[in-house]
Amino acid sequence: MAGDLHTHTTWSDGALPAPLLPKLAARAGLDWLAITDHDSLLPVEYACEHPAAEGVSLIPATELTAYDFDRGRQVHILCYWPDKDCPELAAHCHTMAARRNAVCTQSAKELEEIYPQFRLEDARRLADAGGGVLFKSTLMRVLYEYGLADGIYQQDYKALFGKKGGRVLHDPEYEPVDKVLAVIKAARGVAVFAHPSVYNSMELVAELAAAGRIDGVEIEHPRNTPEDKEILRRLAGEYGLVTTGGTDFHGLHAGKTRPLGTCRATDEEIGRLNALAREKKKQGEKNSK
Repeated sequence: MAGDLHTHTTWSDGALPAPLLPKLAARAGLDWLAITDHDSLLPVEYACEHPAAEGVSLIPATELTAYDFDRGRQVHILCYWPDKDCPELAAHCHTMAARRNAVCTQSAKELEEIYPQFRLEDARRLADAGGGVLFKSTLMRVLYEYGLADGIYQQDYKALFGKKGGRVLHDPEYEPVDKVLAVIKAARGVAVFAHPSVYNSMELVAELAAAGRIDGVEIEHPRNTPEDKEILRRLAGEYGLVTTGGTDFHGLHAGKTRPLGTCRATDEEIGRLNALAREKKKQGEKNSK
């Protein structure tokens, strides 16, 4: 019945708590689910503690943020089956949490000047109910609930946080792609390049595939174009990459409707992913002896 291998919860910038997602996955007829909150160990720990829920098998995962400094573009890399006690992975997640909290705190203080009814403390309470990290969506959620904005990712968001002249935009510093890939390797995780279409990264994904530096590519994603999917399939075939699919589910924290399970990885693809993860664990054990 396949699975949705790209979803988000209140542990990062999603709208729903993690325990609700397996219920939605089961109702969608899925056998597999990966919660992939941004730069967080919480979904990894949750899946390790709950290998199955609501009859759905959970894959430990996280989505790590990197930066392609050569092209000036953000990059997202899905990390499946990492070691939850990996020091390098924990350090990366801690660093990104601190950086996000710092820049979103600055944005929140500026929002207080624009909207007298908005308070940083309200956004912090919302974040603390999840993963403890402030995201732009956290700030927008408060504005939206207070009737101060037209939605989470609508016109008001573009005016406040748009890449071109956003009034309160402050982006965190991101780590280079090379460093993030090294973190995934240290965690013995499977590195899958996420949604290359979103940040115009088709050239980079081709370079990384040719160099043998990624294990897979995400093909089924709402924002991958048919042309991109065809290119990714050719790359996967040429370099023996695992292929995955996921909705990039955020609940109401999305600009368009994306029900969980509408983009899927097949049973065969998930089988390959899990087999590769086992190989990495075995190889890591051999190398440590």
